[in-house]
Amino acid sequence: MAQIKEPQQYRDEKFEDRSPEEKKQNRSQKIKNLRQKLIYTIAGLGTLSLIVLAMRPSPLKVDTQRVDRKEFYTTVDAEGKTRVKSRYIVSAPVEGRLSRVKLDEGDRVKKGMPIAFLDPLPQDTKVREARHRLEELQAQRIGVETLRPKLKEIAKAKANINKAEAALEESTTNVLRAEASLQQATRDRERLETLSLQGAIPTQELEIAQLLETTRRRELEAAKKTVARRKAELAAAKHELSVIEAKRKDPDYKLSVYDAQINRVRSELAKLADDAARTTIYAPVSGDVLRVLQESEKYIAEGTPIIELGDRKDIELVIDVLSNDAVKIEPGDRIIIEHWGGEKNLEAKVKYIEPSAFTEVSALGVDEQRVNVIAEIINPPATLGDGYRVDTRIVVWEAKDVLVVPLSATFRCDKAWCTFVVKGNKAIERKIELTRRNNFEAVVEKGLKPGEIVILYPSEQIQSGDAVIKGNR
Repeated sequence: MAQIKEPQQYRDEKFEDRSPEEKKQNRSQKIKNLRQKLIYTIAGLGTLSLIVLAMRPSPLKVDTQRVDRKEFYTTVDAEGKTRVKSRYIVSAPVEGRLSRVKLDEGDRVKKGMPIAFLDPLPQDTKVREARHRLEELQAQRIGVETLRPKLKEIAKAKANINKAEAALEESTTNVLRAEASLQQATRDRERLETLSLQGAIPTQELEIAQLLETTRRRELEAAKKTVARRKAELAAAKHELSVIEAKRKDPDYKLSVYDAQINRVRSELAKLADDAARTTIYAPVSGDVLRVLQESEKYIAEGTPIIELGDRKDIELVIDVLSNDAVKIEPGDRIIIEHWGGEKNLEAKVKYIEPSAFTEVSALGVDEQRVNVIAEIINPPATLGDGYRVDTRIVVWEAKDVLVVPLSATFRCDKAWCTFVVKGNKAIERKIELTRRNNFEAVVEKGLKPGEIVILYPSEQIQSGDAVIKGNR
């Protein structure tokens, strides 16, 4: 039975049957095939590596910033405008022709300095006419007064009344005395009559008592008649005085008319004299000419504004803010003034907040309730004038040493605040607690430490654990 050979053994026996030259060629072919397989293997591995590298996500380049402890403040930002604290509109005190004003805007004036002139001739003429009318009325009143009874007549009539009253008082006293005497005589007579009936006294004494009673009664009647006569005399004296006073009161209505006219002319004269004295207009205060409202010569009415004065060195700041921002502001709050034209920011402080708001239409056409905040500029520069526009930041809260993070590094996550912290070139999401904030930064209560690096403007492509290439700010 024949033995079946294995393929390798068969090939080896066949190879052994070959010549040396064929064996050499066969070995060369095997080496060549091995080299090709090696090259293909290396190429395949390289290609596979490139594919793996290409599919692996590359690190994201991000902007970063270091968080540190520093000064922080929250502000109410608004536009403001400078204005002179005390403005004076010098107006014409009277009507008249105004001479040309020789002052220009920016000129310095002192209190009491003549700054404008009105033609005085019309006012002086009115004063003279009023004086003539007053003299005429006074003369007419004197003429009416001469028709009245003399004061001596009135005094004499009053003296007669006083004399009659004194005589009447004396007569009344005599009546009282006579009545008392009569009563005493009547009692004496009654007592003697009783004694006479008893035979205790002579009849002659009774007769004397009766005679005395009769005498006293006649004296009383005479005294009463005297009282009646004195009353008549007093009535006559009073009637005489009333007649004289009636004659004196007859021209009183005329005198009252003249008195009223005289008083009216005197008042008019006082006003005209004052107006004539004010045709030269003086500066009420020392300051600068802010505006010349009436420059050319012209006739102007009373109250026409001529010059506006104020001290441009004594200026304040008017800032209009929204009413819901105004409630956060208090007197004394610090204000930072920016973009006023100088290189350095200026400082100011809030003096007061006006109590009433006003409605203003915004650039978007929305009605807004705004409130004026009045501030005092600390060391204002001489170049800052009246009506200049500035940008202001009113500091409503500030702290000297707090941990601050940029608002651009924060985002909302599950009703909380988060940020990405760079650790070992990887972005790590972390929850943080914020308290105060302004337009650019916020105060960190918990979640961050000084010196840590956060990613600014994190996009949705960044996930916690992603590799990042950080840049510093």
